[in-house]
Amino acid sequence: MKHMHDTQHMPRPPARDWTIIAVMALLAALVAASFASLPLKWRDFFTLDAVNSAAELLAGFAPPETATPFLVKTAWATLETMSMSALGTLLAVVAGLALALPASGRLGQAPRAGVRALLNVLRSIPELVWASILLIAAGLGPFGGTLALAAHTAGVLGRLFADALENAPPGPEATLRTNGTSAAAAFLYATLPQTLPQMLSYTLYRWENNIRAAAILGVVGAGGLGQMLKYHLSLFQMQQAATVIIAMLVLVALVDAISYALRRALTR
Repeated sequence: MKHMHDTQHMPRPPARDWTIIAVMALLAALVAASFASLPLKWRDFFTLDAVNSAAELLAGFAPPETATPFLVKTAWATLETMSMSALGTLLAVVAGLALALPASGRLGQAPRAGVRALLNVLRSIPELVWASILLIAAGLGPFGGTLALAAHTAGVLGRLFADALENAPPGPEATLRTNGTSAAAAFLYATLPQTLPQMLSYTLYRWENNIRAAAILGVVGAGGLGQMLKYHLSLFQMQQAATVIIAMLVLVALVDAISYALRRALTR
């Protein structure tokens, strides 16, 4: 009887818990509906013909091309891809910071809503679509790819920077303003130093993503390793394509290591 009495007086779960349960149930239903609606042919994937075709394709990549002229050409394409990602990220940081100020509500609610809508547009359009548009205006080559990376990344970083500024503790800046400091100086000496490590972390993470994106943008003619890969695959020159793929893997691993080391240095 005592156990039944205690059970009757147990507190009900708060409304937030029911909201989380409902969201998880909705996500589970969405995943189940996705598997039910997509024509996934798992059986065909594991047939003997599929395995033989995949083995034959992979065998064509060996051994990679190691001729000196081709390795030099691949090295220049690697540097071009690195430059596209670095310059695109740098331009995006400048644009993101400029857009983050009004997007954080520091200039009023109307500019906040308008700039956030612009940031949504910038980051909603994938890099490949931006590259297809900008390559028409800028011509084939790395310049259009760099602008495409900058446009998409500016939307992402602008939103992240704005959220960081909006969530920063207002006390230090308010204290400086109370003591007669100008708004710009209070922002530079109070709010910005609080959010700068987070912004730098976001920037390094996006640079890692842009290395991969820059390699893919070459498929639409934006230069770099991606353009080399498309060219050699279209001619079924698998050994040359294998060398380009290895260069991509080395470049991504290098940038990941550099970004990790910089993040560790910033968080110490």
